Amino acid sequence: MTRIRLGTLFCVLALSAVLGACTTAGASAPPASLSAPASGGASSASCPTSQPAAMPAGQTRTVTITTALGGITIKVAADLSPIAAGNFVALAQCGFYDGVVFHRLVPRFVIQGGDPTGTGTGGPGYTIQDEPVTAKYGRGTVAMARSSDPNSVGSQFFIVLDDAARDALASYNTYQIIGTVTAGMETVDAIAATPNSGQPNNTALKPVAMDHVTVATP
Repeated sequence: MTRIRLGTLFCVLALSAVLGACTTAGASAPPASLSAPASGGASSASCPTSQPAAMPAGQTRTVTITTALGGITIKVAADLSPIAAGNFVALAQCGFYDGVVFHRLVPRFVIQGGDPTGTGTGGPGYTIQDEPVTAKYGRGTVAMARSSDPNSVGSQFFIVLDDAARDALASYNTYQIIGTVTAGMETVDAIAATPNSGQPNNTALKPVAMDHVTVATP
């Protein structure tokens, strides 16, 4: 799901562009891929400029996202996707996500954010290595958006709204799962319910920002 790219994933799922634009970072994504290109800049000088260290096996982090509509708590687990988990946590720790919006809203499917440009085509300025997806997608799953290109994950991520999205996401099975929402799905649902442009891009018309993102251990 990162234009699935999410734009791409969005396209794939609707099997017709339900998740959003089908192109990102100047590339086009197959119908049904969530995408998130790496064409952006870190919001802090301390943010990574290349793939950060993988999260050590067995470790977890608690990432809390504060928004105007409430908070979202995510348990990030290294054993799901150590490279992607380490990348997400590193970006959250350096303040990269502070002020960044959820730019794509696909009802009953996903909300997507993490692009510093808010357009669905931005990222941290680098991409990370792909990893196999070994867990199942479902309501509350947090995974990284990507384009149809190999090793194209940057900073964009999505949160699954409904278990019914599982089969569509699993049919691609390329969106690295990094964790699960443990509290605040009512906030996720509230964000998903805000106005969007409709298919094919499902662009948020009044984007909700991640005002502050913090990381705690465990």
